[in-house]
This record gives sequence, structure tokens and C-alpha cells, in this order.
Amino acid sequence: MKSNNNNIKKEDWSPEKSEQAMIEGILEGSPDAIGVAVIRLDCGCRKMAAIDKNGEPASKVIMYRDRAESICDKCKEDDGAFMRVNTQFISWVSPEPDAKTKEMVQEKALGIKTH
Repeated sequence: MKSNNNNIKKEDWSPEKSEQAMIEGILEGSPDAIGVAVIRLDCGCRKMAAIDKNGEPASKVIMYRDRAESICDKCKEDDGAFMRVNTQFISWVSPEPDAKTKEMVQEKALGIKTH
């Protein structure tokens, strides 16, 4: 899940309606999760995984594409390469962790530095 692409715009993103159902399903099977990393690729496919308080994966990485039976051929070839990432963020479990923990988890899980 880690990406070193610091050119990706980072804002306070929120999940789309279709992503929310996947996030809830991932969290249901990941009791140690404090959030779910959501990575949107330029092809429309998405990668998601639960993240624990140490920034480590708390679930398997799930790849999917809305309204499709499977991920696209490009993702099948390169497993959703980080060069094709459009947006990435963490959807936090409520109550959200403190700012310092969030910063550490984002940096470790997504390679995003907020400073």
C-alpha cells in the first residue's frame, strides 16, 4: 500500500458512497483497525486495506472496480502501481486518533508527509 509519490494532492478526502460499504466490510473483519487506507487509481480501480494504530496493515489489500466483475487489465498486470494513484487517504474510525498518531499512520501507510 505504501507509495512514495509525494506529488499526489492530499486533502481531507472522504469516501464515496460505493467506497463506504467496502470500508464498513473491511472494518468489520479488522478489530484492530483505526482506519482504512483508500487508494483511487487513474483507471477507476481502488485498493483498500485496514490500518492499525502503528500504521501497519490490519487486513488484506482489497482491489475492486465499481460496477465491474473484476479489476481492469492494467491493474492485473501491475497490481495498481503507485505511479497511477490519483487520490489516497485514510477513512478514520470514530473516535479519530489524535493528530500526531494520524500523521504517523498516514506517513507510514501511504507515504504522505503533512509538513
